[in-house]
Amino acid sequence: MSEETSELLQLRRDKIQTWKELGIDPFGKSFENVETSAAIVEGYVEEKSVRAAGRLVALREMGKSLFAHLLDATGRIQIYAKKEVLADSFDHFKRFDLGDFIGVEGTLFTSKSGEKTIRVTHVEMLSKALRPMPGKWHGLSDVEQRYRQRYLDLMSNPVVRRTLTQRSQVVREIRSFLETKGFMEVETPMMQSIPGGAAAQPFVTHHNALNIDLYMRIAPELYLKRLLVGGFDKVFEVNRNFRNEGISRKHNPEFTMLECYWAYADFEKMADLVEELITTVAQKVIGSLQVGAPLDMETSWNQEEVKGEPRIDLTRPWPRKRYHDCIKEVAGADWFDCSADQRREKAKLLGLEISPAMEDFEVTNQIFEKLVEAKTINPLFVTHLPKELVPLAKQNVENPSVVDVFELIINGQEIAPGYSELNDPIVQRERLEHQAGEETQKLDEDFLLALEHGMPPAGGIGLGIDRLVMLLTGAESIRDVILFPLMRPKE
Repeated sequence: MSEETSELLQLRRDKIQTWKELGIDPFGKSFENVETSAAIVEGYVEEKSVRAAGRLVALREMGKSLFAHLLDATGRIQIYAKKEVLADSFDHFKRFDLGDFIGVEGTLFTSKSGEKTIRVTHVEMLSKALRPMPGKWHGLSDVEQRYRQRYLDLMSNPVVRRTLTQRSQVVREIRSFLETKGFMEVETPMMQSIPGGAAAQPFVTHHNALNIDLYMRIAPELYLKRLLVGGFDKVFEVNRNFRNEGISRKHNPEFTMLECYWAYADFEKMADLVEELITTVAQKVIGSLQVGAPLDMETSWNQEEVKGEPRIDLTRPWPRKRYHDCIKEVAGADWFDCSADQRREKAKLLGLEISPAMEDFEVTNQIFEKLVEAKTINPLFVTHLPKELVPLAKQNVENPSVVDVFELIINGQEIAPGYSELNDPIVQRERLEHQAGEETQKLDEDFLLALEHGMPPAGGIGLGIDRLVMLLTGAESIRDVILFPLMRPKE
């Protein structure tokens, strides 16, 4: 800490005693019947009496009068104070520091610049800030600090506040949409004795009373399917999943998923459902089907918010294309007529890194991930994937080498997979045994037992909430849409 910073902090601490000597608690009391800044502006009536509270984020003194701005959860509101109105309490403003929480009462008027403003008739100290806010105009320039001290980011950056508010709205609209379609929200275990529903490395914990290891769930799928067995026909869960894997622009070890299952439906119906869901949410939260305008996440209050025009067009209907056709378009019409060795060589010529340990289907999937998925911006349903990639989906009747699934790709990444769910317990056991290899102890026997009691034909989807918010808002990193992304502890 610099000497200058240390002195600044001490000056703020000294003001605590100053407030107490005035008989005012610097960490205050309640201040009731306040309106948000957005509500005040929206319901503006000249000379209307209002009460507002928030953080003091700007102050401009002009002798015996001043203008200032208060920040609350909905934005900023300008206030105007005159010494002849406030008398002795006008001097409170000289004791306030930027970052302090204050409450005001007054009447509304429009300033000469056209800004709706509160003419203050009463002011109260509500809570003293002992540390200064981020730089007056430039917010937080240190990206790591933005994520580590998210409260400072929210305090100084309106784009971040808007994006994370929209995330909350997205989740609310998803729930509303599914409930109107007759789906029931449920909760399934986040700690499981056997992690299942995806191929991923789990986090391990230990339960002392039972003396057993448990795993943070990597997916809720196998428990939700148990509910189909039990007789619930339409279920969904907005859940937290945990995968002990890498961190990147698109990956956080803790993330949010929607999983949804519909008895007697199939992957085609689920594609229709997710298409309607995403477009409905986009219209209600963003107000448009043209989305993904890249945002300037380091924007402060007086700067532009976006870097460009929307890049993604969600206008329906969304095209559907088979996986094999996608591969042929980028790797050649003869790709599936070649030998496995020839495919490896062709992949290398296309600039892909192919390791000796990759199986043939994995080589083909590298083509898909790098040359199809990564380059697809507008929505595309890729259907009928190889059965090796999706062990929980139903095989296609006409071509048993593929399964009845889709992957919804938008903005270069998978947003939602959807299946006609595999409900044959014999085939399901074979698939899971093949996936487990020699580690057969990883089989979820309870799930297989449930399937033997009969699960109706069903469709299912998974939808990455974090990635959905990224594409709707234009955020470039998953960390920009998670309130508190995982960070390495400071040394």
